Amino acid sequence: MDSLPAIAATLGRIGPRLRRLREKRNLSLTRLGDITGISKSTLSRLESGQRKPSLELLLPIAAALAVSLDDIVAAPRVVAPRVVPKPRGSNGRVFVSLARQQAGEPRAFRVTIPRDETEAVMRTHTGYAWLYVLTGRLRLIVDERDVILGPGEAAEFDTRHPHWFGSSGHGDVEVLSLFGKQGERIRVRVSGRPPAA
Repeated sequence: MDSLPAIAATLGRIGPRLRRLREKRNLSLTRLGDITGISKSTLSRLESGQRKPSLELLLPIAAALAVSLDDIVAAPRVVAPRVVPKPRGSNGRVFVSLARQQAGEPRAFRVTIPRDETEAVMRTHTGYAWLYVLTGRLRLIVDERDVILGPGEAAEFDTRHPHWFGSSGHGDVEVLSLFGKQGERIRVRVSGRPPAA
């Protein structure tokens, strides 16, 4: 589960945070134990990470230190999974990023191409593209191949080859586009000896 490392890291920071909060208030472990009713050895093990924190321990400590439980735990912030689309236009096309950030690869976009964008302007650049037609009819040219794709059809190609995609002239087209600058590279790692014949 992806959240387990984040939870473990959060739990690992509780002990040092407790120590800082206690020392900030000039409280000894003995004094904090007197206030909370928790033994000095338990508090010491909690601060050193040798004892897992629980609500039974953290609630009285939070009250004694006059801090909120959030101040002690500082749980990892859960980011809402929903992406708020921010359309941007370029030469008549409308691009909607399908991720909050496009730093990684592949980059994902929903692209709307107007019906009058039918003139092929071939380009080349480093990368690899995947296209999936959502609505309309897409015209795709890669090298000498010229194809029309309909809804539910997909294509992939190395963008170092001359290419263009646009409307077939029969209406607007909506496409799901994935693009990676590094291209599609399959790496096969061989280790050890070859199998015996």
